[in-house]
Amino acid sequence: MKATDKQRKARAGLLLIASPRFKNLSGPKRGTYHERKLKAVEEIKGTLGFLDITDPGIIYEKEDAKRAMDLFYNSKVDFIYAEFLSWSEDFAWIRFLRDCPDIPIIFCNVAKSRMSFETSIDEDDFIDYLCAGTLVGSLEASGSIKRVPRHNVLTVMGTREQITEKLKVYSEAARARAILRNSNVGLMANMNEAMWSTYIDNYDLFNKIGPEIHYLPYSDYGAEIDALSDEEVKAYADELTSKYRMMEDVEYDKFIGCVKASLAIKKMAQKNDIDCFVYNDIDQATFRTAGCRAGFYPQWFNDNVSVLVPEADIGAGLATYVLKLLTGKHVNFIEPFHIEDDFGTFAGGHAGPNDHNDPAWQQNVVIARDVRFAKTSWKYAGAPFAWYRISPGMKTVAGIFEEDGRYKLVTFQAESLPGTQILATYTHTIFKPVVPVKELFEKVLNIGTTQHFAVVDGDCRPQLKAFAEIMGFEFYDIR
Repeated sequence: MKATDKQRKARAGLLLIASPRFKNLSGPKRGTYHERKLKAVEEIKGTLGFLDITDPGIIYEKEDAKRAMDLFYNSKVDFIYAEFLSWSEDFAWIRFLRDCPDIPIIFCNVAKSRMSFETSIDEDDFIDYLCAGTLVGSLEASGSIKRVPRHNVLTVMGTREQITEKLKVYSEAARARAILRNSNVGLMANMNEAMWSTYIDNYDLFNKIGPEIHYLPYSDYGAEIDALSDEEVKAYADELTSKYRMMEDVEYDKFIGCVKASLAIKKMAQKNDIDCFVYNDIDQATFRTAGCRAGFYPQWFNDNVSVLVPEADIGAGLATYVLKLLTGKHVNFIEPFHIEDDFGTFAGGHAGPNDHNDPAWQQNVVIARDVRFAKTSWKYAGAPFAWYRISPGMKTVAGIFEEDGRYKLVTFQAESLPGTQILATYTHTIFKPVVPVKELFEKVLNIGTTQHFAVVDGDCRPQLKAFAEIMGFEFYDIR
């Protein structure tokens, strides 16, 4: 998928429902009910500049609802923003709920700080009173949300400002869901036989989450390595050595071997239109083909709003990709290594390619030998990699896991502590979680996960919660 398609605004369909019975009621000073509702619509749209809006006009009749459905479907909206503009007959609403395609809906009721009238004796004030009856309409509509079998309707209430903030979070999640349904996962080239708990049902992956999975053969990987020109290999090697310090014990020919292994992955992702590249870097075929495991993370993945993850873990790849779509930031891939109870910390990180490209933290990267494989018999045994101390700061840690056809999204916050490289062979850091570390992992163990998680700067747990609700995932926010 093109980067521009992943960087677009969220697309929203407006479903603003009003009463045909009131439509032509008129006051001598402030106009008709319809005119007042048109003004209200413009005020609503004025708060939605962060969205790409599809507006079918105010919904009065069943025919309006049918037209809106067609328009929303053809416009490929990510979600529908629904609001009753007053009390209204519910025949258009229930038809919409029943017949609308599977598009997430956020149903909002807005509480005003105060009314624009004191009594309803005056004719203009009476029409304002009718216009203000949004709670009546929302209460009536709420029963049908439960009676019509739709799983993806979220109901929220608040002031206009509060609704707008909730909508920003929801829209980011709905946008991620829509992009995910049109994305491609590339697995090279089989499941990880050492870690069966990472396996995901590929049919469910497509049916319940969205991406297609493509198996990428090692023969293609070898062909891409062989087809690399000396010029492009040298250009990437020079780029890396200009940014990062290389340790003195690195053998240059093995460095070039790893550069080729990493560039070939980028080439395969480009040619196969892969958004989430799941690299099986502990498979023997990887080492036979490339002579080493790829240890660099081409910037192309960030430029294309795509991700690269190791160890053939599709679920962790999806978590990494979702965080990328939600935040646009550099996302790292880790497994928690061990707890140091005296400090309330745990070490975490991972071997293989990890996103080391954040320009703010280039000093955290060293080109160092992969000592774990230095004594093997592969062609480029001990080939170097980008040894990265993950940037400091508060992080969101998240993983997606499958259990008996259900999906679980588990998340928590932890601070990545500053420091230098301490764990050879691994991109790594020391984490101090917000929840006491033993309590945290006892809860994680009881939920049942795998060992792999994605990590990103900041707190995007509200977006993850909205995403899980839209997707029908079980959501665990460990606080």
